[in-house]
Amino acid sequence: MQNLWSDKDARAAVKHYAKQGANADVALRTYTTRLLGGEPRLVQHGGGNTSVKTTVTDRVGNKIDVLCVKGSGWDMATIEPAGLPAVRLEVLLQLAGLDTLADEDMVNIQRANLIDSAAPTPSVEALLHAFIPHKFIDHTHANAVLALCDRPGGLRLCRDVFGARAPVVPYVMPGFALAKNAKDVFEANPDCEGLILHKHGIFTFGRTAREAYDRMIALVSLAERQLRKAGAKRPAPARLPKDLASATEIAPILRGLAAAPLDRDEGRWTHVVLDHRSGRNILDYVNGRALARYSQQGPVTPDHVIRTKPRPLILPAPEHGRLDDFTAAARTAMDQYQAAYHAYFKRHTAQAHPKKKPLDPMPRVLLVPGVGLFGLGATAKDASIVADIAETCASVVLDVESGGRFESLDERDQFDMEYWSLEQAKLGKRVDKALQGQVAVITGAAGTIGAATAAAFKRQGAEVVLLDLDGDAARAAAKKLGGLGLPCDVTQKKSVAAAFDAVVAAYGGLDILVSNAGAAWTGRIGEVGDDILRKSFELNFFGAQNVAQAAVRIMRAQCNGGTLLFNVSKQAVNPGPNFGPYGLPKAAALALMRQYAVDYGADGITSNAVNADRIRSGLLTGDMVKLRSKARGVSERDYMAGNLLGREVRADDVADAFVSLALARKTTGAVLTVDGGNIAAAMR
Repeated sequence: MQNLWSDKDARAAVKHYAKQGANADVALRTYTTRLLGGEPRLVQHGGGNTSVKTTVTDRVGNKIDVLCVKGSGWDMATIEPAGLPAVRLEVLLQLAGLDTLADEDMVNIQRANLIDSAAPTPSVEALLHAFIPHKFIDHTHANAVLALCDRPGGLRLCRDVFGARAPVVPYVMPGFALAKNAKDVFEANPDCEGLILHKHGIFTFGRTAREAYDRMIALVSLAERQLRKAGAKRPAPARLPKDLASATEIAPILRGLAAAPLDRDEGRWTHVVLDHRSGRNILDYVNGRALARYSQQGPVTPDHVIRTKPRPLILPAPEHGRLDDFTAAARTAMDQYQAAYHAYFKRHTAQAHPKKKPLDPMPRVLLVPGVGLFGLGATAKDASIVADIAETCASVVLDVESGGRFESLDERDQFDMEYWSLEQAKLGKRVDKALQGQVAVITGAAGTIGAATAAAFKRQGAEVVLLDLDGDAARAAAKKLGGLGLPCDVTQKKSVAAAFDAVVAAYGGLDILVSNAGAAWTGRIGEVGDDILRKSFELNFFGAQNVAQAAVRIMRAQCNGGTLLFNVSKQAVNPGPNFGPYGLPKAAALALMRQYAVDYGADGITSNAVNADRIRSGLLTGDMVKLRSKARGVSERDYMAGNLLGREVRADDVADAFVSLALARKTTGAVLTVDGGNIAAAMR
């Protein structure tokens, strides 16, 4: 484990955070917390915590001894001084004299003694930090330490490895009881450098931020050296099919199985995003002959259970060309998993917690021999977090299995941690948006209307993919939205296939397609060359067909419907002079939209279109505006607002129309006109 302390960076942190009103103690606490949080072998997403005992001055000049401890919900890798709420230390120390303390009372006391009442709730392990009399305290879930703990005889092994430097605290659920036990172990070993929390993690402490940090790195390195002594033995592999299906082939199937129906009759589902991982460690893990044993033991540290649930779902190895068999087996495995989860819940609530309500029974991690693992989440970020933690679990288990046998907490402890209200509070209360968990693909996305449409879907919670012939422009636009940008020539099937494979690789599938790519060729229809007409049809009709065909294939594999949206033009229903080369393929695209509605309605796939006109940028170029305004004998300004409502139509208006059609689960084969009012272009 590399020590990343830098005197120069530490001094810079003190100077930087002083501008935010943080004293040197808090500044250095922030600096080393970020060092720890930035190392995934020590800390994963929101895990771990740190503290410093310091003094603050209140508004009337009183100096108060406080504990500044990581606030619940903050991530150590990106923490700021605001993520270290200050709590009156004297009150916390008084709690050590109590024999018991309810969780609700502990939280209430901590919040009641915050210096800033608006600060985040202190960590559930704040009392442990308070009871250890060192100034700086660090806590991580170091992989190497867990690999020593999580095995039969792990308690004895840790005592042998760490000795008096870091005595072992037998497993107790975090909170008041753990704080008391850790205090007792520390007082029996006052010269120790840290504490090993069995099957949980490691604490280190010191007089300075550097001393506490150095001790963390040193003790974790000691654990790593011990593991290296056992060698790098890999689990014996299971026998797999010779011709395996790929992750992109099976991801839509899995994503569909994981989508919970909210109301089948209404066509509403709870969608999830998938994050696939397939590194060497992961493949060694999922391909192991004993996967059914070691993967079902539980998490490597109790802090992970709120993200991953106690166990992953094991699926069969998929064979290429036999995806129907894989789908049936995966569906059976999913049903069995959920039934087992309900049974697990009942086992631990029948008497002890009769009023407790079950969490959703859907797995968060899918293990597929030969393919890798998939993390599931309501958003791409959530799925990535789950996959990161699952990858960490695989690494720890492999280290254990190299020289032993992985063993997690017993099931009761796992349940108590998963359903602990203080642990669930770490996830926060999120109100899901209308398109949460759905993946929207927009073609021609680097243009004004495409970019506006992508932004509109992002505001509704969708993960957005921006496709454009100009890949650099697509990536730049996607970066602003936190989405994915890809090059795609919609007129070329190979380019379309590559782009949609990339979408599946990134998110597991797609739910919404906005076929927006297009361009306008002009000319009198009796005089225009065939080459112009063919170019226009290739882009404005066949381009729409190519992407719709690719999208439907994925949607049908997911088996929970989908949305096709087409950007047609008023030219399709109200032709204008000299716009035949543009209007004819748009009329064909309108017919295409309706054909998809007819052919795939039974699959729950809606197909609709937006008929937009007089958009200054996007559908209408500046030259087209000039041409049309001249033909009508009006100025460009009058043309833009020359409609029944007398209002200019903007790209955002078109984008909102696409979103409204995506939300309309009982509308298909429809055209929504966005032009401010033009009766000649109105649909019958």
